[in-house]
Amino acid sequence: MSPKKELPEHIKAALLRSAGGATDTAGQSWEGRDLSGEGNPLHQHDGDDGRADARLELALEGLYAGMNGEEEVIEALANARVFVPVIAQTGETVVGAHGEIEDKEADMALVMISAPDGRKALPIFSAVDLLTQWHPEARPVAVYAPRAALSAAAEEAQLLVLDPAAEITFVVRRPAMWALAQQRTWVPSYKDESLLPALQAVADATEGVNGLVLEPGPGVASRARDGRVLAGGGHGPELGITIIVGPEANDDDVPGLVARVQDALGEVESLREAADSVTMGVRR
Repeated sequence: MSPKKELPEHIKAALLRSAGGATDTAGQSWEGRDLSGEGNPLHQHDGDDGRADARLELALEGLYAGMNGEEEVIEALANARVFVPVIAQTGETVVGAHGEIEDKEADMALVMISAPDGRKALPIFSAVDLLTQWHPEARPVAVYAPRAALSAAAEEAQLLVLDPAAEITFVVRRPAMWALAQQRTWVPSYKDESLLPALQAVADATEGVNGLVLEPGPGVASRARDGRVLAGGGHGPELGITIIVGPEANDDDVPGLVARVQDALGEVESLREAADSVTMGVRR
């Protein structure tokens, strides 16, 4: 399945109301605003000490300890303040009195990065010090994570990356990012029982297939900086679908069965929305 997805109409509408190319997600122009210093109007959290949200910190510690999965991290993010990095970009330039090029004005822009598969991602940080260590020139802007998710969507990003280069780096994949933007509960696709009827219908319609089984994909897991494997936070593939082949199908039939199942699953809208990327397997 293609990783590039069309934004749902309700998210498009929210972006039209709250964000635009020259404005932030509150609809306010970037022009002329100071993003540094005490009383920063973009900070939105007066008196914020810049430390990680306590519930988010606990969820990440639980992920590291194997006590919870990635759902708890997304649940904590839903109400967490995070920091997004912005940098000055040169706008209009002029020629100085001695022929040198001078910046007449500068705009502020979100810092964007690329995921390993080339997709656009917005880095977000649980604490100010993690952001400044990662990009000393960037200015931290405090927002709630759902607002950061809307900003990422406005920039046509497919992912959020929480705390890049930190002890734990957690990738928020597209379905979870959209759930944050919509402020609704996220269920990982590999645990989403609402997908089962559609998958069973595909199995029933494909001769030689006895069933389809959902399971975590190989890209759900991530690694902490010390090498520990974590049960979540990976950039994908996030969903594995195993095709249960009936005894009547011989080995030569399997490639055709897989192709037919893939084509049929590509038409399942609920699966396209719920799963960022899918791998297929076969067993009898």
